[in-house]
Amino acid sequence: MSEACNHDCGSCSSDCAERREPKSFLEKPNELSSIRHVIAVVSGKGGVGKSLVTSMMAVLMQRKGLQAAVLDADITGPSIPTTFGVHGRAMAGPSGMFPATSQTGVQIMSLNLLLDHDTDPVVWRGPMIAGAVKQFWTDVIWSNVDYMFVDMPPGTGDVPLTVFQSIPVDGILVVASPQELVSMIVEKAVRMAEMMKVPVLGLVENMSYFQCPDCGKQHKIFGESHIEEIAARYGIQQVAKLPMDPQLAALCDEGKIEQFQGDWLDSMAGCLEVLGQKEA
Repeated sequence: MSEACNHDCGSCSSDCAERREPKSFLEKPNELSSIRHVIAVVSGKGGVGKSLVTSMMAVLMQRKGLQAAVLDADITGPSIPTTFGVHGRAMAGPSGMFPATSQTGVQIMSLNLLLDHDTDPVVWRGPMIAGAVKQFWTDVIWSNVDYMFVDMPPGTGDVPLTVFQSIPVDGILVVASPQELVSMIVEKAVRMAEMMKVPVLGLVENMSYFQCPDCGKQHKIFGESHIEEIAARYGIQQVAKLPMDPQLAALCDEGKIEQFQGDWLDSMAGCLEVLGQKEA
């Protein structure tokens, strides 16, 4: 080791005996957990339907006979339990916490399952929020999960960074809306994924159009879609478009998302299933 060594091996080209490997921040899951694949669902901004896409993807994988789970990392705005109609408090034992289970068997952990009332606000600073997300990974006993979907908060702040550094994410799905600003917003999410060395598996455009129930014509409420151009620009293979569908909104409000009908995300789910088969 050189006398001038500053112990920063990342900026040094010397091949000395004291050279250190980059430190990994990955956390181990609960020793009783079994999780095969982790998919993070992200968005560059709020209000684009990220939780809806997370829920629908979990439902689709469950319909394929695979065990799905949702880790709700949106600590200050958790909506997953409501969407699935899951209420009450999560249970815990000597070995850890147990996720709630939806009607069709999707495993769910969310801060709303730990609060006295699901309308109680979570007024926490960043480190506490990030710590809670870590605990959902390390302290919860996830049973034989094939696909875990992490519902991320919007943006590229503390919690997304914590998830990417602490949890072995296999890939991300980016959710966006059709507005012109979507290109910049998607680019932020894609670049963060590149920085974290996590592949972008698909791009979902929510509120892409409204289909008239009377004439069947599609109306582009937010303007023409540029989703294919954006996907091509960033080399994203899978693209899906979700309509503005009042029935989807009603199912979420009623806690019945598992009853949704529609093939909008089928190809995305098929892509994830093939990915799992290749890695098996």
